[in-house]
Amino acid sequence: MATLPLFPLGTVLMPGAQLPLQIFEPRYVQLLHDLNASQDERSPVFGVVAIREGFEVGEDGVLALHSIGCGALVTQAAALEDERFLVISEGIDRFRVDAIDESAGTPYTTARITWLTEPDGDPATVTRLAARLRAELTAFAATTDSESGIPDDDRALAYAVPATVSLDLADRQRLLASKDTESRLRLALQLVQREREFAAALGTVAAPTAPPFSLN
Repeated sequence: MATLPLFPLGTVLMPGAQLPLQIFEPRYVQLLHDLNASQDERSPVFGVVAIREGFEVGEDGVLALHSIGCGALVTQAAALEDERFLVISEGIDRFRVDAIDESAGTPYTTARITWLTEPDGDPATVTRLAARLRAELTAFAATTDSESGIPDDDRALAYAVPATVSLDLADRQRLLASKDTESRLRLALQLVQREREFAAALGTVAAPTAPPFSLN
């Protein structure tokens, strides 16, 4: 079990996805300072967890969190005026929130977490599902007249679907929380088929949800 500073958001971060943030709320400015101070000991990583109930802004805004989140590695940071920071991070490994660390003494939420492994499931089934998902994503792009970057890696493919297909928070969270690549590919295939049918029936489609920029 490890401890990790949390950044609750109204979105779901996937491994491999980029997350731009403009940070100015004092508690998250402190989180950024603490990450910077600890770089000699470990990489600057914080945890992104989707809000189940409540809001991003305000001391008492977050009422409940989802239990599965994604680590965010800070790859770029720039100081702006008035204690504002522009931060670019990238999703790395998934984790499970085991408990809130009430003894941490931080103005932001710190949690006791367990980093999760990435099992793939049955190799033959993964290969079959990935091929079907790539075909479905190609068909979706043709239906919606959009471009689709389709990863070659099957595990990355399962996580990349929200970058191409507009999914709500609940569907994105289900993808993140899937127990293995096989389950995630199967769910992703169902979601893309559903959205392609909607797009074909309505003649239009919503753009994929972009990562939030200003979050606090």
